[in-house]
Amino acid sequence: MADTIWQPDLSRFDGPKYLALTRALRDAVRTGGLQKGTRLPPVRDLAWRLGMTPGTVARAYQIVTQEGLLEAAVGRGTFVAATQPKFGASQPLLVDSVGIFARPKGDEPGPADLRSPQLPDVGQNDAIAAIYQRLAREGGFDYLGYPGLRRDLDLRLALLDWLADRNLGAFGADDIVLTQGGQNAIGLALQCCLKGARPHVILEELAYPGFRHAARLNRAEIVPVMIDGAGLSAEALDEACRRTGARIVCVTTEAQNPTTVRMPVERRAEIVAVARHHDLQIIEDDCYSVGVATAPSLRALAPERTWHITSISKSLAAGLRFGGIVCPAGQGEPARLAAQHSYFGIARPIVDLITGLLSSGEADRLRDLTQAVFARRLEMTLNILGTFDISWQKGLAFVWLKMPDGWRASTFVREAETEGVLVRSADEYALIDGHSPNAVRIALDGASPEADFARALTAMARLLRSPPGDLPV
Repeated sequence: MADTIWQPDLSRFDGPKYLALTRALRDAVRTGGLQKGTRLPPVRDLAWRLGMTPGTVARAYQIVTQEGLLEAAVGRGTFVAATQPKFGASQPLLVDSVGIFARPKGDEPGPADLRSPQLPDVGQNDAIAAIYQRLAREGGFDYLGYPGLRRDLDLRLALLDWLADRNLGAFGADDIVLTQGGQNAIGLALQCCLKGARPHVILEELAYPGFRHAARLNRAEIVPVMIDGAGLSAEALDEACRRTGARIVCVTTEAQNPTTVRMPVERRAEIVAVARHHDLQIIEDDCYSVGVATAPSLRALAPERTWHITSISKSLAAGLRFGGIVCPAGQGEPARLAAQHSYFGIARPIVDLITGLLSSGEADRLRDLTQAVFARRLEMTLNILGTFDISWQKGLAFVWLKMPDGWRASTFVREAETEGVLVRSADEYALIDGHSPNAVRIALDGASPEADFARALTAMARLLRSPPGDLPV
């Protein structure tokens, strides 16, 4: 068997290192860069050359081996076994803008994209057009100057009313800073909190990938902490603080992404107790939760240290890129100053638009219509996939599906792709070398016709009932 000193260029691939290496392996096998029978570099050798941990390389090798492209021989190494995956698409695959494999574009209908929730069209564009038409008729606006620290006060007051269905404790317009979506809010909160040359940020072991991207951009070391059926473990959080000296934790309470867990009030109190003991700042992500939340948020329980993140991307329109932070008491003015220094605040036409949507009641009406569509899609999902081990939450635009016996998540994702359905494996939410359960996240698609969504769900149900019988152990 031929040996190789293969070393891929991972800069072409987005996402976690192990997924980038996975994609590089698939691409090299498909294009002939790694021919059948070629022995791959030992895990430790490739890890050293690529500047990553052996566990990261081993994880990528394992995924591609499960797909049938590689085979591992005890005592001999890992070899290229086939030029097409045994479990997965036989057609060439491309990497799209978020680093996920999709079919080349052609005349046939595209895949059902259930990787991220797709908002239904319930009249958002018409409402936006009407507000801009009114602004044009009335005139009197001045967009020549930069946004200022006080020019967005009317919008902050409107957002204060919009958040009235959340239990955030006592706060006012001066505690709010406006951001360009939820991801921008996470980055800004980290900028306000992180100190030192190489600070540590604690994340849930399964977490929204934007947390780790924002942490790395802010030069932070990521510390994974175990989650269980109630969310982030308070005991594991305490241990991580003692071990690393971390001073900030990112957590979801109402709708854990991707597992759908809602953290009980008792666990929230335990998290707050640990945060106060170690003087932790808390970033509480509430971008996915859109229903009425009566349980006290971490912002309500610990107003002196919690940065509560909100966004309209999952309820109204993602393209407007609007969100905000309810800051810890007394931190609103410094946070707005940080926003001013970072991006000069929200563009003034967007400020006028969102103010119009919120203050006119249009935002509430559109949100309710959107939720009605998602409620119907959730009902369809549970009717078709409900016999499997599925976790869900009313008002949430995704579900968490644990694989039945005979399936691995990575293989199921590939097989689903051949059926024209795109979903996300738990691997995409796991931190490097972290725990990755055998599960997938399925987002609700509110944009496509119900019949197309039902076909996608039915295709997945058919796959789940017929697992491949000869997967390697």
